[in-house]
Amino acid sequence: MSQNKKITTLFTDIGGVLLTNGWDRKARAEAAQLFNLDLVEVEERHHLTFDTYEVGKITLEEYLDRLVFYEDRNFSKEDFKAFMVSKSLPYNDMIKLICDLKKKYNLKVAVISNEGRELNQYRISTFKLNEFVDFFISSSFVHFRKPDADIFKVAIDISQSDVETSIYIDDRMLFVQIAEGLGLKGICHTDYNDTKIKLAEFGLSVD
Repeated sequence: MSQNKKITTLFTDIGGVLLTNGWDRKARAEAAQLFNLDLVEVEERHHLTFDTYEVGKITLEEYLDRLVFYEDRNFSKEDFKAFMVSKSLPYNDMIKLICDLKKKYNLKVAVISNEGRELNQYRISTFKLNEFVDFFISSSFVHFRKPDADIFKVAIDISQSDVETSIYIDDRMLFVQIAEGLGLKGICHTDYNDTKIKLAEFGLSVD
């Protein structure tokens, strides 16, 4: 069903929508196997400290010191970081869709993401996200993270967007629901075709 008001802004997550999640549970399990680490210990340490990294309170170096390098290892921190960033891959169909819609409808595009600074900046530069994203409201930049509604409020203020003419895309329903609670239209992303159909229902079609 087509909506009455013309959409002016697309807010989107990065991980799970534009790129793979990167440093997720699956990647940590692979790292534990590759580097011969205790996965239970890795997961416990990750969950105790990763939020602190994502809100920009510690650096990637400090996070890795807490996660892995609290004792001597037979591999380097650079080796481990290289593995971490190798887990970031693009969803090219979604990137092209957002780019095409931005061009066709002269949309503002803003990212709202929970990402640590170094990994976030690697992903932005490697996949050239700044060529089509106008604003990056990343947890490590603003020092709070989803599900805190304030990160959405900051994104709305920074982009100077009207919530009634804005859409938020995320692969996690909870975050979509929080955005909807602030007046944004929400799309829970499951795959390219489904999101393309839902965007068309809001009047954004590339066909």
